[in-house]
Amino acid sequence: MPEINVTERIQKLCAAYSWTHYRLAKESGITYSTLSTMLNKGTMPSIPTLSKICEGFGISLSQFFADDEAAATLTPEQHQLMAEWNMLCEENKLSAKKYIQFLRSQQEQSV
Repeated sequence: MPEINVTERIQKLCAAYSWTHYRLAKESGITYSTLSTMLNKGTMPSIPTLSKICEGFGISLSQFFADDEAAATLTPEQHQLMAEWNMLCEENKLSAKKYIQFLRSQQEQSV
C-alpha cells in the first residue's frame, strides 16, 4: 500500500467537494484554527481529529486511506445522502434499499 500524505488527501477532498477549510472545520466539528494549523504546517492529525474530519466528509477512515481515491470522493449531493444514510437504523436502511429498487424498476418500465 502506498504511503498516503494525510494533509494532501484532506486538501484533495476539500477540492473534490468544493469546500473551503472553514466549511470542513464546520462540518467536522473541529476548530478552524486547528485545521488551518494542521494543513499549513503539514502536521499529522491525531486519530480522533482525523476521524472527525472523515465524519465531516461523510466517509470512513478506511475510505480515507483507500488506494482508490474515487472511493472517498463524493459529490455534495452524494455526501448529503450518505450522511442521512448513516443516521438510519438497519431496518430503515433495508426499507430505503427496497424503495430505491422499486423506483429503479418503475423507471426501467417507463423507458
